[in-house]
Amino acid sequence: MSGNRMAGSPLVTAAEWYGGGQRIGYDPESAHVLTEEEAAAPPGGLRVFERVAAAEQDADEDTVWLTMLPGFPDGSYGWAQVDRMLGDDLSPRLYVEPIGQGDSDKPRDYPYSTVERADLVEALWRHHGVCRTVVVTFDYTSLALLELLRRQLERTNSGDTAMPAIAAVLMVNGGLFADAHTHPWQGTPLLRTPLGALGMWRAQHSPRVFDASMMQARLYSRSYHPAPEELAELRSAITRRDGAAFLHNAAGFVNEHRRHARRWDLAAIARDLDGTVALYVGGSDEDPYEHRQIQATRERVPQAEILTFPGGHLTTSEHPDLLAAAIRDIAARHGVSTTATANR
Repeated sequence: MSGNRMAGSPLVTAAEWYGGGQRIGYDPESAHVLTEEEAAAPPGGLRVFERVAAAEQDADEDTVWLTMLPGFPDGSYGWAQVDRMLGDDLSPRLYVEPIGQGDSDKPRDYPYSTVERADLVEALWRHHGVCRTVVVTFDYTSLALLELLRRQLERTNSGDTAMPAIAAVLMVNGGLFADAHTHPWQGTPLLRTPLGALGMWRAQHSPRVFDASMMQARLYSRSYHPAPEELAELRSAITRRDGAAFLHNAAGFVNEHRRHARRWDLAAIARDLDGTVALYVGGSDEDPYEHRQIQATRERVPQAEILTFPGGHLTTSEHPDLLAAAIRDIAARHGVSTTATANR
């Protein structure tokens, strides 16, 4: 099967996706967004990509934002087909692009980690004045969200209410328990090796090698065959600004999860949250990477609502319509506006 996106639906290109956002200055050491003057002055910090759909003049402290955190390896472009199906009326929504992915900078010798990704999300929330949000994650940013939920609990216990309140979360095809990862060796385990680093260097410079690497990684279900133009846009997004190397540099997030298994354990976090955050967990039928997380969630977090999707790991590519419908439903349940607004 090819092109499950919906019959006749146009493919949002990488150029269109990045053309709808902006690169802003960011200092990872202080974890704050830079003004243009600060970004222009030495040392200047980094540039990170964000995409925002909002009516800025209407947003206030009662506004509930929809925060969209991306997956590995495709970054925020993975949301492109879903975004079109969400429509212009669901807003405000913020798409975050981690350092190393998409149109964000890709510094060498950078300490890529879950913690620094969580820092970036908080910095963007502060920058946009987000007071309350529903968060949707895909793939590896579930770990960043678990860190953000842990921080929310710590702030609540200390009486600090300075940061936004997370009202609800939807985590799709992500790691929630360190003992339930099932990544096939062709995926992150291979990427972490010197051979994986070499393979990504070759993928950066060869469309043929890139396409073969994506297909060998078992990201799609057996019945789904991405069209050449779909792989071309995926390649454009991942290799942007020499981005293929990130796949090697950041492929250690599973081991990172195991090192922080207690802190980033959904069951423990859910117990401490005690119902203050609505929990939704999504999984795909043929996902070889995280399919065990769904059963583990059923057993360990009975208060979570489970959503299942057909297809393989990249639900964002195979069934963006089903994923968009689930996101719209959850966002509307928890206060994200569905009144018409303008994109900026």
